[in-house]
Amino acid sequence: MIRVGVFGAGGRMGATVCEAVAADPDLALVAAIDPAHAGEQVEGVTIVADPADSKGDVDVVIDFTQVDAARGNLSWAAENGVHAVVGTTGFTDDDHDRLRAAFTRSNCLIAPNFAIGAVLMIAFAERAAPYFETAEVVEMHHDAKRDAPSGTAMHTAERIAAASSDWAADPTELVVADGARGATAAGGIHVHALRVRGMVASQEVILGTTGQSLTIRHDTYDRGSFMPGVLLAVKAVADTPGVTVGLDQLLDL
Repeated sequence: MIRVGVFGAGGRMGATVCEAVAADPDLALVAAIDPAHAGEQVEGVTIVADPADSKGDVDVVIDFTQVDAARGNLSWAAENGVHAVVGTTGFTDDDHDRLRAAFTRSNCLIAPNFAIGAVLMIAFAERAAPYFETAEVVEMHHDAKRDAPSGTAMHTAERIAAASSDWAADPTELVVADGARGATAAGGIHVHALRVRGMVASQEVILGTTGQSLTIRHDTYDRGSFMPGVLLAVKAVADTPGVTVGLDQLLDL
């Protein structure tokens, strides 16, 4: 039985994670941490403000918070030899380097997206990239998301750029409105971020060459779509040494 703690347990995603953990026969929810919801109950566990206040020993913590909070949460996990599964986005390369230095007694898996369909979308786009001359990424999220572009979109651009460096030049000579061409990510690939009320998360990768285009799209309709990937990571992180970025490492893609 793997004993699990959840950071951000009082939020919508955190509550969904707690429900999934509690329903899995191989896992036990033993700690729920969220300073904004301390004292509340989630799946029969009382939420505490600090992991030190949790009553049960924890094997793995799951973090779906904000990047500033996650840095502190992961420092605690590394210092205490607890494995970490992280869905929080916004980490920099420097953050990854610091985490690699910190996680010497336990392991950490960070995934920009835990939806298995999204991981496959990125893998398919990476495979297709060498056969096209242009590529752009359009990500669409709910209007409460704080970071833009999303971690998934930036990771997608990085993977596409690593697969091919032979891209056509951007023909734009006159930008009528600032930002019209979106952000410039790895390899000069443009990434566009939409924030639309009522959405959860969707992304398109649009690749083009002479006379044709290929659109690879993934849609998330419910936060439950992330849970199979989260549970997979929780069960695998102890056997995944060091710091791993991307769920694809567990899917043999």
